[in-house]
Amino acid sequence: MVSYKEAGVDLDKADRSVKLILSVLEKYGVSPKQFGLFGGLYKLPDGSFLIASADGVGTKLKVAFMSGKHDTVGSDLVNHCVNDIFVHGADPLFFLDYIAMGKLDLNVLEEIMEGFARACSNVGCVILGGETAEMPGFYREGEYDLVGFIAGRIEGKIIDGSTIKKGDILIGLSSNGLHTNGYSLARNIIFEKLGLKPDSPLPYNKDLTVADELLKIHREYYTLLKEARGMIKGMAHITGGGIPGNLARIIPAGLKAVIEKNSWEVPEIFRFLVKEGELDDFEAYRAFNMGIGMIVIPEGDNFLDYLRERGERFWVIGRIEEGEGVEIV
Repeated sequence: MVSYKEAGVDLDKADRSVKLILSVLEKYGVSPKQFGLFGGLYKLPDGSFLIASADGVGTKLKVAFMSGKHDTVGSDLVNHCVNDIFVHGADPLFFLDYIAMGKLDLNVLEEIMEGFARACSNVGCVILGGETAEMPGFYREGEYDLVGFIAGRIEGKIIDGSTIKKGDILIGLSSNGLHTNGYSLARNIIFEKLGLKPDSPLPYNKDLTVADELLKIHREYYTLLKEARGMIKGMAHITGGGIPGNLARIIPAGLKAVIEKNSWEVPEIFRFLVKEGELDDFEAYRAFNMGIGMIVIPEGDNFLDYLRERGERFWVIGRIEEGEGVEIV
């Protein structure tokens, strides 16, 4: 069995790092009051809130380097950031980027910026600025790093899960593949264990290459759900840490989310990775999104009609019970 930790990512240490960061901030009196949300909130004088978030693309970039395809990772980054602030009810306002390369490659830069611009245009978000750093000797030839910073505004209620109660249902919305998490484990299985290349046909689908699958763009949910905010009690964007790590962030104390893993069709890429990596459920569901990119706890049944009217594919994947945390059964 290949584990996420053996592939280089220690999620338990990541959890401890959050506590360490918070302890340092508290020591200097600068700790955010709602630490642990998907974005940081800042109250404006008129009573509305700004919300900001920062993220990266992670080791998905390694697939871009290997394949020579750079026009999707910019969109990945924007969409990830948009989702992280939208789960609290925000409209995206502006985005800033940081691009660092060992030696500036204008062709690669243009492809990355195309992805940024396309994704920002789709959600009405302005690219306010950014930084492009050329750092000789710091990155290997042909490699780079991307970081995104986003700000949005919440003018209505903050969606934070505080009204979630026993008996509420959980709605799962489909992902578009791995999105931007689990790539260290996926690369270990696909490239190291199986010896596949980016242009290798997928063993379970000869019409797709490995790069075709692994570079699918991280789905953005703002466009679908922005008109439904009044019907939503809570949302969890399923990224690093998988369903358990992200859903737990919005469940009130004294309650637990029970996820029924057989309630949706897990996409073939995840079944392939689980089989070839010999992953148990614990490892798989905390490393990958397993086909669920966003979980919504709705207010009433109107939300389901809203999704049906838009032709959205969704599943009732669980319920809220008394207890603590997230349980996958």
